[in-house]
Amino acid sequence: MNTSEIIFRDRKEAGQKLAELLKSYTAEKPIILAMPRGGVVVAYEIAQALKAPLDVIVSRKIGAPSQPEYAIGAIAPGDIRVFNDEAISSLDISKTEIETLVAREKKEMERRIKLYRGNKPLLDLKDKVVIIVDDGVATGQTALVAIRSVRKTQPKKIVFACGVCAHDSMELLRQEADEVISLSMPKMFYAVGQWYQSFEQTTDDEVIRLLSKV
Repeated sequence: MNTSEIIFRDRKEAGQKLAELLKSYTAEKPIILAMPRGGVVVAYEIAQALKAPLDVIVSRKIGAPSQPEYAIGAIAPGDIRVFNDEAISSLDISKTEIETLVAREKKEMERRIKLYRGNKPLLDLKDKVVIIVDDGVATGQTALVAIRSVRKTQPKKIVFACGVCAHDSMELLRQEADEVISLSMPKMFYAVGQWYQSFEQTTDDEVIRLLSKV
């Protein structure tokens, strides 16, 4: 892991650089799980390099009612939830509001799973090395619930890999994954996009296209 402040050309470059660090896992026949949408572009490069199957793990951020970009929690398949109790308390968000937000994000999570995976059977992760991939990690909450969701499937090992990870979030993820790999871990962190020269929003069509190619 490199703690220097790397700026990537794009998600493809981040995926190629991560693939170099992860090549030692090729013999383990790992399964790559991407966090949509941006993480799919990164994960595709890794899956290609490791000749590994690629699928998605869809988790959703729960944003504050008045500040949707401000994460107060996150959800993932398997009824996995985490909440930032301090943030919820400081913003005086009621339990009813939280459940409304959770229901809305759960609906969107299920929509994306169906859209991206179609009718494909779920990959069997039991006793497998699973590499979860995202383009970057800010608060770490969506990554955290993704790891916990995968953990319920009893994999042999969970590796979390990303292009850039906020310093504080790295400590959080290290407590949950068996290994965490980030190409960059800046202490001054505002948004994932600041570490990419090109950071256009990945579309659903691009996600589906990349998943169909592996």
